[in-house]
Amino acid sequence: ELWRYRDLIVMFVKRNFTVMYKQTILGPLWIILNPLITTVLFNVVFGGIAGLSTDGTPSFLFYMAGNTVWTFFASCINGTANTFVANSQVFGKVYFPRLTTPISQVLTSLINFFIQFVMYILFWVYFAVTGSGVHLTAWAFAVPLVVLEIPFVMLEVMLLGLGVGIIVSALTTKYRDLAIAVSFGVQLWMYISPVVYPLSSLEESPRLQMLMRLNPMTAPIEVFRMGTLGTGTVEVGSLIYSLIVTAAALVLGVVLFSRIEKTFMDTV
Repeated sequence: ELWRYRDLIVMFVKRNFTVMYKQTILGPLWIILNPLITTVLFNVVFGGIAGLSTDGTPSFLFYMAGNTVWTFFASCINGTANTFVANSQVFGKVYFPRLTTPISQVLTSLINFFIQFVMYILFWVYFAVTGSGVHLTAWAFAVPLVVLEIPFVMLEVMLLGLGVGIIVSALTTKYRDLAIAVSFGVQLWMYISPVVYPLSSLEESPRLQMLMRLNPMTAPIEVFRMGTLGTGTVEVGSLIYSLIVTAAALVLGVVLFSRIEKTFMDTV
């Protein structure tokens, strides 16, 4: 059914971009400016002032790598978390698969990620040419396919963001507080993910490192850094665990979403 409504999904993606950048001076340039400004702030605060380790890689690239992946994940959640409330007027007038709206949101985030990834690669090339010690490893084969198709790691991040987002969207029909708390929760989630610090920095605290591995976003971020920067703590067990959590979140999200869409007009 979703495949039959693929043209509607494309239309929603176009609508998302129009609404997002309508009446803005810089328009789509914010796709580049937001992660760039955030990376500079991370570099100054966590790299310069706090002096956190970056596993021997250029701090700017280290923070940009983590921020690129995290921005993609966060935008998937934030974009889908308010699906029912934001589209209640449309849902109440005409039938179409309700999942088309959150899917269009994650596809919009995917396009933004692609643009930010290209920017990241340009900075990577600059640091490599200037001899800053950047090098590729065998893990790199998990990442450059983004030019041709969705890479495995980014597909997982997108599905995890979709699963968590539609779970929240289903619950917000009854509990509006979640719509307010989700942005704050995503920010807190970032700080328990290896975005501004490497997982290897927690080796002296095995229990804390184990808790970090329970975060399903830890493995994708570490794999991304391993592929592009040659540093990271990647284990097969962590990857399998992350995939299991992603699949569980997606299945649970779709089940909740399907049940709520039948009665959400009574509560929205």
